[in-house]
Amino acid sequence: MTNSATSPKIAYTLGEPAGIGPELILQLAQHSALDDIIVIGDHRLLEMRANKLGLDFPKNLPVLHTPIANTDCCGVADTANVSGVMSMLNRAIDGCMNGEFAAMVTGPLHKGVINDSGVAFSGHTEYLAERTGGAKPVMLLATSCLRVALVTTHLPLKDVSTAITEELVIEICQIVDQDLKAKYGIKRPKLLVCGLNPHAGEGGHLGMEEIDVIIPALEQLRSQGIDVVGPLPADTLFTPKYLETADVAIAMYHDQGLPVLKSQGFGSAANITLGLPIIRTSVDHGTAFDLAGSGLADTGSLLTAIEVARDMAFQKHSREHQ
Repeated sequence: MTNSATSPKIAYTLGEPAGIGPELILQLAQHSALDDIIVIGDHRLLEMRANKLGLDFPKNLPVLHTPIANTDCCGVADTANVSGVMSMLNRAIDGCMNGEFAAMVTGPLHKGVINDSGVAFSGHTEYLAERTGGAKPVMLLATSCLRVALVTTHLPLKDVSTAITEELVIEICQIVDQDLKAKYGIKRPKLLVCGLNPHAGEGGHLGMEEIDVIIPALEQLRSQGIDVVGPLPADTLFTPKYLETADVAIAMYHDQGLPVLKSQGFGSAANITLGLPIIRTSVDHGTAFDLAGSGLADTGSLLTAIEVARDMAFQKHSREHQ
């Protein structure tokens, strides 16, 4: 994709102002072409952070000024900024929904700070789904050689088993299959599906969820023509023999799949929300308050998230103009 003035525009939200989201885009702009990026955030905050880092403010970085209450917050979160943070996010979502932006990339937020301000917020993924019409969101993290999607996301481990139903497994796999086709251009995706229990339940001796829920769901998916394999024990699925033939791994819960992906590619992975009517990617890490203002934050994940958003926007554009 070219970076001309006519290229589809991608919105980048700064995320938590006290974290590394603002400086990541400033650092990246020093050596990467970002002509297609529109930053949504407080221009004063960016100027202050650039000064702190000893950087010239990038001339190739247009900013849609969205003010926050306290710009002098590097490393120390202020709940007074939450209203501005949510305005940034809403502005990007609205722009994607009305066609102003081809995609949005989000800087890291801190859920605790937002909730401490009195705003109920369980995460970007859930909020995006609500704001875009109640779509079913699916969290997918991806490196250059591994994609992992989640059946359940931010739940206590004790609640996972109850949350996993036959209908949910079917719905998640359908969304992943559809979006790998639509947003990645994969004609017939191959999905590897984890079991929930050790050894995928070992025939019911280590749990019945595979027999009662997951296997019937996969049989239904196969009857729909979706290429699913499983349920496989996670410690078998996440080995080269299986992964080299697959397009995505479907994990039953957050810490079943994401530690594997992050151990392989932390800092160079992107977080992608499937199932939405818009394209949204993000970094694979948090706000890193301890690194804010140090200049030591790694821009690798943000660059990956931007590149994935560009590729998805290109796929969408090509599909619409076939």
